Amino acid sequence: MPQENLLGPEGEGFTGSLKILDGGRISIAALALGMAQGALEAATKYAKQRKQFGQAISEFQAVQFKLADMATQVEAARLLVYQAAWLADKNNVRFTRESSMAKLFASEVAVRVANECVQIHGGYGFIKDYPAEKYYRDVKLCTIGEGTSEIQKLVIARQLLGKK
Repeated sequence: MPQENLLGPEGEGFTGSLKILDGGRISIAALALGMAQGALEAATKYAKQRKQFGQAISEFQAVQFKLADMATQVEAARLLVYQAAWLADKNNVRFTRESSMAKLFASEVAVRVANECVQIHGGYGFIKDYPAEKYYRDVKLCTIGEGTSEIQKLVIARQLLGKK
């Protein structure tokens, strides 16, 4: 093969493709984070507007606990995504473990937050007039793209154990 056709050092193609996956995982993590944030905002807005028993459902402790858990999980996911992106911006720093952690956590959080968003919306959570159903439908892709959650766990474990 002519030298000008090589994209990197000869024999290092597989390693190079794995590095591309690291960046892609951060992108999926960021996408999941955005959807989780959107679902949290939709649930919060709806909880403030929806009235039951003469008051907004946001006044009920059970709904408040759901929103608090959702917000905490979204913020934790945000920090993992930011850390992985920060490492990716540094030159010559490996970020495989961090990108997999960010992708795994953010995508799983997005699924949980979207599920709770639907729960807070009740029956309206499945109606296309409300954003809850779209978040619920779309977030699952984030647990699959750029490697399933199970693959992310395998990558993280291998990094922790010093295996390639």
